[in-house]
Amino acid sequence: MKQLTARLQAVDQPQGTGVMSASDRIQRSILPIPDAQHVGVTTYDAKDPDTRFPPIEPLRPPKNAPNVLIVLLDDVGFAASSAFGGAIHTPTAERLARNGLKFNRYHTTALCSPTRQALLTGRNHHSVNMGGICEIATSAPGYSSVLPKNKAPLAMTLKLNGYSTAQFGKCHEVPVWQTSPLGPFDQWPTGGGFEYFYGFIGGENVQQPTQAQKEQAQSQATSRAAGAGANSATMSQVQSDAAARTQGPQCTSTYSHGGGSSYQPRSGGGGRRR
Repeated sequence: MKQLTARLQAVDQPQGTGVMSASDRIQRSILPIPDAQHVGVTTYDAKDPDTRFPPIEPLRPPKNAPNVLIVLLDDVGFAASSAFGGAIHTPTAERLARNGLKFNRYHTTALCSPTRQALLTGRNHHSVNMGGICEIATSAPGYSSVLPKNKAPLAMTLKLNGYSTAQFGKCHEVPVWQTSPLGPFDQWPTGGGFEYFYGFIGGENVQQPTQAQKEQAQSQATSRAAGAGANSATMSQVQSDAAARTQGPQCTSTYSHGGGSSYQPRSGGGGRRR
């Protein structure tokens, strides 16, 4: 994270200087960025000619700071995509690779939680206590699944520099005893620097069809059988097959959490720079 902070601090500096440019006077080497202190005369009369105070300025990333997008695909080999010579056709990844950098010494951890925590912090997975997936956490050093307080996630560094941050999809970085609606939410995405999160906590999610989808599938199967002139026995079998394909518990584990003091099934948000 020191490298990222240094990069953000240097992104708008004049070449060859060690100071911030006039367009960004914010000192970003310390996070959270310290509040600006008023220097000068503090008057008590708005009509006093010395009553001059600087405007309130919202925190924003420095000029020319890049957008940051991280996409993590589970269970995909290093050379699975065509961008790295693999058999899976990925034209978008190829286009991104042609206009960017391809790293060929990425040290995979071969597991979900360690890979995520290493990528989101920029550190070795054992140094952030994610030596294995959250479900096999122990009190052994490097395996507790609890993020150390001195290891800031990438999202927190960006947020404290004025970025608008969001995470979508799977979040397998939360200790199992912190995954309930009661929290604590320190290691949920919204506790680690993401202002907005829509996804699910844990290693897997139940994605069962809704009742309306079940009824639609059964109706379509019935129509196909009737259109083909099937007899009643065949139609009954088709209906039975459709019902069997759509069986499943009526529950999902897709959660959206907007802050440590609330828990709700869906949320919304907007932002500045992602």
